Amino acid sequence: MTDTRAALDIRGLTAGYGRIPVLHGIDLTVAANEFVGILGHNGMGKSTLLKTVMGFIPATGGTVRLDGEDVTGLPPHERSRRGIGYVPQGRGIFPKLSVRDNLRMAWHADTGLDEGEAVDRVLADFPRVERLLERDGGALSGGEQQLLALARCLMANPWLLLLDEPTEGIQPSIIEEIEDTLTRLRKSRGLTVVLVEQNFRFAASVADRHYVVEQGKVADMIPNSELDANIDKLHAYLGV
Repeated sequence: MTDTRAALDIRGLTAGYGRIPVLHGIDLTVAANEFVGILGHNGMGKSTLLKTVMGFIPATGGTVRLDGEDVTGLPPHERSRRGIGYVPQGRGIFPKLSVRDNLRMAWHADTGLDEGEAVDRVLADFPRVERLLERDGGALSGGEQQLLALARCLMANPWLLLLDEPTEGIQPSIIEEIEDTLTRLRKSRGLTVVLVEQNFRFAASVADRHYVVEQGKVADMIPNSELDANIDKLHAYLGV
């Protein structure tokens, strides 16, 4: 962590689906260039938290501040233009489009690069994706699709990434590749990352600290350096 200013500041955040509340007053802060894990059982509100930060689910209370600006009422495309990138659980690629066209779909002029420059810049960070450019997204393995989803997200040149279960169903070799890529991008692009992950060993390999979410609230915050000392508590939180 190289900067102490608040890149993302969430206070009293509540949200849900229709009349069903899911988030019950989330408080958390992420510093610039920090990697933060969000851990917890399935169904505790982790994915809902990311969707609310991105604006896909409207907040019913509280605030989301991005680099000091209150973005709570902004739609997703406005949050994207302010530098948030989102990779959903399940990857969300276009299976009938080529890898190249999947990347092109994510480009917009606000990046400051023309489309070709943006593609070249992303491919420099994802050499495996470069070898797949003419294949359809649906023909890729799960791990290749996840790398494509990450690469496509970076086409918009975000500085804050929201990643939802990036290792789910992925072969170990590509999990290692994702770890190496995120670590490298943290240095080269100064990225800030909020990572929802069930694989806490992967989360521990990249994150500085971890918030534990239970029943839509933050139940704990554990620095990465203290994971081993809190392993029994963490197992209880995760049910493993």
